Amino acid sequence: MKYLKKGSAWEKELLARFIDYAKTFSTSSSAAADKGVQPSTECQRDFANKIASELKSLGFEGVEVTKYGYVYAFIPENKKGGSSGKKALAKPFCLLSHLDTVEDCPGKNVKPRLKKTAEGDTIISSDKTTLLGADDKAGLAEIVTALHYLLANKNLAHPKIELCFSPDEETGHGMDHVPLDLIKSKTAYTVDGGAIGEIERECFNAYKSEVVFEGKAAHTGDARAAKMVNAISTAALFVQSLPRGEAPETTDGREGFFAPYEISGTMESARVSLLLRDFEIAGMEARKKLLGRLAKTAAASFGATVKVRHVKQYLNMKEGIKKAPLAEKRLVEACRQSGIEPVFKPIRGGTDGSRLTEMGIPCPNIWTGGHNFHSKEEWASLGQMLAAADVLVNLAVL
Repeated sequence: MKYLKKGSAWEKELLARFIDYAKTFSTSSSAAADKGVQPSTECQRDFANKIASELKSLGFEGVEVTKYGYVYAFIPENKKGGSSGKKALAKPFCLLSHLDTVEDCPGKNVKPRLKKTAEGDTIISSDKTTLLGADDKAGLAEIVTALHYLLANKNLAHPKIELCFSPDEETGHGMDHVPLDLIKSKTAYTVDGGAIGEIERECFNAYKSEVVFEGKAAHTGDARAAKMVNAISTAALFVQSLPRGEAPETTDGREGFFAPYEISGTMESARVSLLLRDFEIAGMEARKKLLGRLAKTAAASFGATVKVRHVKQYLNMKEGIKKAPLAEKRLVEACRQSGIEPVFKPIRGGTDGSRLTEMGIPCPNIWTGGHNFHSKEEWASLGQMLAAADVLVNLAVL
């Protein structure tokens, strides 16, 4: 059944909470995160402390901000609810979302704008000078609102429900120090998806690759006699040799890609950083081998030397989620109880749930109602956000 209804006080609470979160600066830093700093920015810790204070005021238990900036809390099981009868409660589960916003687009001084549609929905966007932050502050707001609803409605029986809000998801380090000593649940759900109804149980295999070309600097006037080797030119040739049809902007669906995202250096030494993505392990191995061949070919063309390093970020969560069919079954039923037919689609990316699944806690992903993530064109639908929160309540009381 529908618990969180359009026009209710709970819808207003959800909207106010999301706007408050969206206005709170929490951009992460890949450079710091890659050096092992977590949280990678102090603004994330400030945001974590802010949410922790809110959770305490709402009656959540076990509220804690870990030294690495994770927010943990739970609501205890409620066996007294009239909906349970003599049935045993389901086992505890955990809900996850992330505190940070991506650094690729300005995330400070966000000014949310509201617009009513002809269909009666409310659309939230930024003023187009920043991102909105629905990724993943919509998820944060939905989880807190749904669990607050359960705390306020003692007639609804439900198991213990944990929450864990992580820093640095956007840097790929969101699960580096996840507090598994606190999390007792054996299944979990991330609330970090897109359009209404979308459930994601499959994602990319993901690697980050660094290619470093070493050349030989010389005065440009004597470059030929001194046998100058320009590392920048070598790096440029390498990037140009990547398959044009296998780039993020030329692929969709289940197609993988090579994505150079940073290039820097001098004539002496130049570095190219790339993201490699593929849904299949065999496909990823083929990508790593091709990248190595292209790098060596570019180096040989100029007489440079090259080193290639691959670092695993996360793996496809498909196989891990298959091991917990009941978790997915309950999620599907929760959607239908909320009047929504679930749509399964692979994530062209990853979530904290990808790595948590690798760690042995299967973790499918639920939509948030956010759209056009990582851009100034980002927006969120309040109706879709309310539906996600309602599904979380149904998930608890099933």
